[in-house]
Amino acid sequence: MVCIKLQSIASSGAGLGRCGALESMKCFARMAIRALAIAAFLAITLILPAQQSSTAAVSPQPGPASRLYHELDNAGLDPVHVYRIRDTAIQREDLHLILEDGTIAFTQAVDGHVTGAIFEGTGEVLVMPPDRVERWSMDVFTGSAILEEKFVSAYLSFNDETFTDLEPALRATEDAQTFIAKWDSTARSLEHNTALRLLSTYVNGTKIGADGRTEFSRDPEDRFLFARVTGVRSGVFDMVYDTKAVEQIVVGRLSQVQGRSYYDLWTSFPSRSRRNAATAATGKRSRSETINTQTGAEAFARDPVRVTQYRLRVQISPPRTLDADATLDVTVSDAGIRVIFLELSRYLKVQEVSANGEAVEFIQNEALKGTELARRGNDAVAIVLPRTVDAGARLQLHMIYGGDVMADAGGGLMYVGPHGDWYPNRGLAMSNFDIEFHYPAGWTLVGTGRRVPESRSAVQKVASAAPEQVSRWVSERPMPFAGFNLGRYEKATAKAGDVLVEAYASHGVESTMRRQQTVMVIPGGRFGGAEETIVATAPSPADNAQRVANEGARTIDFYARRIGPYPYSSLALTQMPGTDSQSWPGLIYLSSYVFLSAEERSAARVNQFGNLAYQRLMEQHETAHQWWGDLLLWKSYREQWIVEALSNYCALLKLESEDPSKFRDIMNHYRQELLSKNTAGVEFTEAGPVTLGVRLNSSRFPNAYDTISYGRGTWLFHMLRHMLLTPGTAQSQSGNAAVRLGSPDEPFFRVLRRLRDRFEGREITTRDVQKAFEEELPAQLYYEHRKSLDWFFDGWVNGTSIPKFELTDVKFSSKTGTAIVTGKVLLKNATEGLVTSLPVYGTTSGTPTLLGRVFVEGAETPFRFPVPPGTKKIVLDPLQTVLSSP
Repeated sequence: MVCIKLQSIASSGAGLGRCGALESMKCFARMAIRALAIAAFLAITLILPAQQSSTAAVSPQPGPASRLYHELDNAGLDPVHVYRIRDTAIQREDLHLILEDGTIAFTQAVDGHVTGAIFEGTGEVLVMPPDRVERWSMDVFTGSAILEEKFVSAYLSFNDETFTDLEPALRATEDAQTFIAKWDSTARSLEHNTALRLLSTYVNGTKIGADGRTEFSRDPEDRFLFARVTGVRSGVFDMVYDTKAVEQIVVGRLSQVQGRSYYDLWTSFPSRSRRNAATAATGKRSRSETINTQTGAEAFARDPVRVTQYRLRVQISPPRTLDADATLDVTVSDAGIRVIFLELSRYLKVQEVSANGEAVEFIQNEALKGTELARRGNDAVAIVLPRTVDAGARLQLHMIYGGDVMADAGGGLMYVGPHGDWYPNRGLAMSNFDIEFHYPAGWTLVGTGRRVPESRSAVQKVASAAPEQVSRWVSERPMPFAGFNLGRYEKATAKAGDVLVEAYASHGVESTMRRQQTVMVIPGGRFGGAEETIVATAPSPADNAQRVANEGARTIDFYARRIGPYPYSSLALTQMPGTDSQSWPGLIYLSSYVFLSAEERSAARVNQFGNLAYQRLMEQHETAHQWWGDLLLWKSYREQWIVEALSNYCALLKLESEDPSKFRDIMNHYRQELLSKNTAGVEFTEAGPVTLGVRLNSSRFPNAYDTISYGRGTWLFHMLRHMLLTPGTAQSQSGNAAVRLGSPDEPFFRVLRRLRDRFEGREITTRDVQKAFEEELPAQLYYEHRKSLDWFFDGWVNGTSIPKFELTDVKFSSKTGTAIVTGKVLLKNATEGLVTSLPVYGTTSGTPTLLGRVFVEGAETPFRFPVPPGTKKIVLDPLQTVLSSP
């Protein structure tokens, strides 16, 4: 689900941004939970800490796994195991925890396993991020590129032999009871954060032999350590080492700013062993040792469980209730698995689960209770199989669940609110869907996939005998996710070749928008006399549905001619309450504001930029996501900028073809947003590079993900596009361009078609994008005589600079009979090592002529170009194809 949002439609600083996704767990789950811990959903569960413990929902008849979970969740400190400890280290690859001197108490053993401890005394932690980007991130939050911090207490949770390893350093203490009285309640409250993660280790490691006896053998590759540390300088923060997580080392802290919660990820990266394995696999490490672009996907843990097919039967009972019967076809790639994690809205309670027809235990986690995310978002649902399965095993999971997950926005608009996912899933992965919806008469339901005829036997009635509709939707190809929209809609249609485009809109708008309508008070009335109050007429989105459908068809045609065929047989554009828009395969939720006229948006106090965005960008952006984000996926959160920026730039390219001045206005708007400052007076560009993804949103830089992914990401593709043009084709207005800008023959579009064809139905990485552009790289872009864009992706994609370029020492000469210009380019406001391919133009009395490009590196870069006779002036990048400070 990829989306777009206008952050503040009434503010002059409003800009296009990521959807309400960062406000709702529907998108946050895909941006954060899946990005940081697909292989172990619990990685986010444990680092978004509980403020109070709660009881998880378990199977109607709890079995051994449920009892084990509750014991892990309530172990408490063991009065028998309280010790003095000195000069001992706990080391997990890049994470070092040194216990210098103090008291340590271990938790009570659960099924023979000691899984936690609390230390009080003096200690030190050391974490050294391995690359420039992660060191930058650490510095943003701590003021130092490495974490070297004294601490006075630490809570530890682990699944390995940590207790045994520490035993030689343990000494008797006389203050055991005092220590237990002080720290036991803290230990119990924190155990809830990691109980499910520990459960997966011990259940997966339990084998049942042929004689019926059980034995435990922990997977040696399953190692986990969580430490909540009270630092002397930085306060309370968390450190995680988890071999089952996507990135094994995580350091961060929960922060509160103006009543909102943020989990500031100070650093997150693959462990040393994973990096070394990735480097060996690729045979290459970049100049900056950037994890994402050069070691690629090999550094990340893969998901050992894949859902290949969903069959869902869903009963919707407005205004709030959704009940479902779900069957999931699952393939397991790793041997020894007994616990399968799924995510599901915490507003939907699981009632029963079976695997291959056999009832099984399940635990629906509520570890986030007490935080902001407890009121919305997803639970981890742990399904416990009766026995381990072999690699390649295929399972059929059956789940029955339901709850109040729907929201009624008024105006005939229903939607799954900010309450998380409406069906159980593993995250972003291609699957087939077959969904049958049952819902009351009078409503229109539009789903992902292709609507197919229902059998007569499928038509039923609800218990009240009220009329009921049934519609069935089947995916045309594997899709990353499925959604639906429900409303009292009117429909308009259009065609883009063979593609049917339908727009669905209601006659009313949501209740919140109705309250925003302008009320005008005229003291003397319109005609003089008594005071008169005029209430604006409530807008009717259905009146503009045909316009929206027509624009959808034009947009599909524009993209299809440039980046390849539209992936599905139809596209439904459905009205969605609020400022958010979201793209699903073949289905788009469009903000109600898109369906309004410019006058109606003005009456709703939408500013000038917001009006332009709703009218010319939002629908086009979401339609582009049908290719970028729905047809192909991103590998991890570090790659999500690709689909957001590409979708946004595609929308802008359509705008450029229609109104070049508006295109330039929006590009300048993005630059201004990047150079704007947070409340501490720091420019937003300093939040980090695009490859930090959702981590850019933090207590220091709220909404920085929107600003950087859209702003900088869009500019990055703008730069790449123009770099591919040779001097003879760079200017369409010069009249001698071999390739017209914006035409399907432009090299930029050849790259996009290549990406579409290669990664259809697959995941894409930043490295993949780099390679595709390198294939089109003209000789003028061979930095240091190499056909490589390492310099661009190291410095610009994984960088934050918005440099300033100035000309100096410009001299014209014709001593050799050929007019020559020499000079220097001064580089300011740039990080060390930044390389930029900067276009240099000469002007006579007419249009500037491109002389060539110069690689600007360091404080001063000389240049020398032949110039046309009569050239009087040299200018740098007059068409603004490079992101630079004004």
